Amino acid sequence: MSEALPRGLSHSVARARLAAEGANELGTEQRRSLAAIAGEVVREPMFLLLLGAGAIYLAMGDAHEALILLGFVAIIMTVTIVQERRTENALEALRDLSSPRALVIRDGEAQRIAGREVVRDDILILSEGDRIPADGVVLQAHELATDESMLSGESEPVAKFGQREPAYAGTLVVRGQGLLQVCATGQHTELGRIGKSLTTIAVEASPLRDEIARLTRQLALLGVGLCLLLALLYWLLRDSWLDALLAGITLAMGILPQEFPVIMIVFLALGARRIASHQVLTRRLNAIETLGETTVLCVDKTGTLTQNRMALAALAVNGQLLDTGVLPGGELPEAYHELLEYAVLASEIEPHDPMEQAFHHYARTYLADTEHLHPAWSLAREYELSPALLAMSHLWRQDGDDDDVVATKGAPEAIAELCHLPNAARARLIADAALLADRGLRVLGIAKARHSPHQEWPSLQHDFDFELLGLVGFADPLRPEVPAAIRECQQAGIRVLMITGDHPHTARAIARQAGIASRGTLTGSELAALGDDAANLGRQLAGINVFARVTPQQKLAIVNALKAAGEVVAMTGDGVNDAPALKAAHIGIAMGKRGTDVAREAAALVLLDDDFTAIVTAIRLGRRIFANLRQAMSYTLAVHVPIIGLSMLPLLFGMPLILAPIHIAFLELVIDPACSIVFEAEPERPQQMQQPPRRTGETLLSRPQLLLALAQGALVLLSCGVAYAASLAAALDDATARALTFIVLVSANALLILPNRSAQSGWRALFGGLSAVAAWVLGGTLLSLLLITSIPALAGAFGFVPPAPALWLAAFALGCATLLLLEGSKRVAAWRR
Repeated sequence: MSEALPRGLSHSVARARLAAEGANELGTEQRRSLAAIAGEVVREPMFLLLLGAGAIYLAMGDAHEALILLGFVAIIMTVTIVQERRTENALEALRDLSSPRALVIRDGEAQRIAGREVVRDDILILSEGDRIPADGVVLQAHELATDESMLSGESEPVAKFGQREPAYAGTLVVRGQGLLQVCATGQHTELGRIGKSLTTIAVEASPLRDEIARLTRQLALLGVGLCLLLALLYWLLRDSWLDALLAGITLAMGILPQEFPVIMIVFLALGARRIASHQVLTRRLNAIETLGETTVLCVDKTGTLTQNRMALAALAVNGQLLDTGVLPGGELPEAYHELLEYAVLASEIEPHDPMEQAFHHYARTYLADTEHLHPAWSLAREYELSPALLAMSHLWRQDGDDDDVVATKGAPEAIAELCHLPNAARARLIADAALLADRGLRVLGIAKARHSPHQEWPSLQHDFDFELLGLVGFADPLRPEVPAAIRECQQAGIRVLMITGDHPHTARAIARQAGIASRGTLTGSELAALGDDAANLGRQLAGINVFARVTPQQKLAIVNALKAAGEVVAMTGDGVNDAPALKAAHIGIAMGKRGTDVAREAAALVLLDDDFTAIVTAIRLGRRIFANLRQAMSYTLAVHVPIIGLSMLPLLFGMPLILAPIHIAFLELVIDPACSIVFEAEPERPQQMQQPPRRTGETLLSRPQLLLALAQGALVLLSCGVAYAASLAAALDDATARALTFIVLVSANALLILPNRSAQSGWRALFGGLSAVAAWVLGGTLLSLLLITSIPALAGAFGFVPPAPALWLAAFALGCATLLLLEGSKRVAAWRR
């Protein structure tokens, strides 16, 4: 820059201001320490309920069972804390751990400092490739342009002319140089204000956790009541308070629903790990449960649907349009060589501007080994872009006495003015540019001129005798995986909306390419005219799937309007401008690589590889997790019915007690892994992504599913009751009868896994696709059952007498035969539906 550098702040003033106003950094309070994560986990209602259950066992005097339960709680808490910490570590890796460096003028000298040390009123020297560390106004500019897509959503660079125009923290200098006077740092920047506004937006609660907590509390109250009633009845009927206390403890262990919160936490933790294997980081576990309910997916255009880069899309010479994506024979026709040649000459030699980079890329690809590349020429003069003339020119000096070559590029209107086109030619040029703009392209005109090296260089671009060469069109290319991903979302009943700050022409073009149908395009100004009432706005948005020129506040308004209309909203984005909507949505999904720190902090999910198809994968996994969780809860409820029945029925019918606390403890070892591991590992159901989303407010277990679970438990109880009554009728001793009944109970409960793996009925549903985890759990359970009922030392510890082999096999066969009754109950339930 030709102007003299200002003196800038003194070192002493800068140090004082840094101490008084704080460092120029954002979001440090959002980084959670290990202690903070542990504190959040310990305060979870699910863990508090588990701790309460352990305390009840301890109060009942069963310290062994209490310690086992509390140990299990500690293990689950450790797994959860480790999972959360890994999430935070992954986010730390995504963050810029050191703020951008800044070239600042202090006491008249330029020096490089950390961006966090920049203070208000500092003077910064900006160059291509610099990340601006603070908000400010441009004092001087030399072909200066910045990429502000992270704030505005627009992929086009914004030219700065040095007329105290604003420039923003976090934006990138893509062209030229300039001087910036800092006006705001840290939380006072535009980026900081958006981040700070997130604290006013409440994060969606977890309906599933609330439902399970409510169900757990209800069953716990029911269990305590039944335990007291059973103990009282036993004492009154049999006059033995010790046996009454034992019966009450046994029933309490059978009823207390500690599995429910454990299953919930394990499913979500394992689900987060499963989703992470597809490069999707889960920041809030309750987002996993909401994935299956998603009815609307709001996507940002720049960086989400598109690649957030400029690519040469079309060339036009003499009205002949060439789509560069479909080049004949894979080569650039000769008629377009000169247009591309002068587009490169009008660009920087080593550009940062995305459009100039695209020119160089195509020239290296299609003009190599031709006379149209001129590495030996030297750049002699540059004519800058100005508010009065949106065009820039480069004057190149050739070897020898050949004329100097002038190349210019700029807005089509500016190029038409420089070329002094007659009215008819000007109208044709503007019409051709409008056709390209209607395709969503950014359009530039290219022209050339010659100048004698023996003459003075003109002071103005207008003084050259320019000749029009043609037009070039740029596009921010669609990510190749996007159309298929959007098509799969639509097949799954998920409405896809595109919300962008870009031009309506561009928005419509990208929507067409992506396969997003809409009955119209709504702009920000039109949206503002609809008013602020969320419910009314939600009705007005029906059928509108493309939004353009939308501000960050309007993105948030759209999300809130959709929520008010009863939709479950997932929102994707990567810029700071997306953060409020990301946090307000039921599921905020941030891009990890291109995404800003503020967007990632606000989101519930982060795509580590910025792969749009991962969103669909996450939704598919979310549906699978919820379906498997539903089957696990149904199984858990069913297996508790025979446990409760076998604890109470002997008292009512005057029979010896069957179950003791040690038996319940063994059964817990069957129930917990079966629910947590077997069902979580079940593959997704066929046609899962061809079904509509789960209804909002749909309970985990509907009334038919609840009745089916109770019916299955009653059938197992019936089989156990038959085995116990028959054993006593055959005059077998109590210990042998207890062993035979226990064999029926464990084998039937283990095989109950099979019909609960799927809501479908049939042998294929029972045994088809049985996972290795399920096979190991079933095999391990039945082997353990054989050991504790056949080896005298182990059997004695359980109060059993090992039955004869024939009786053992008969009891086991009865347990297996119960599977037929269980499958029959599913067929009846399906017939009733």
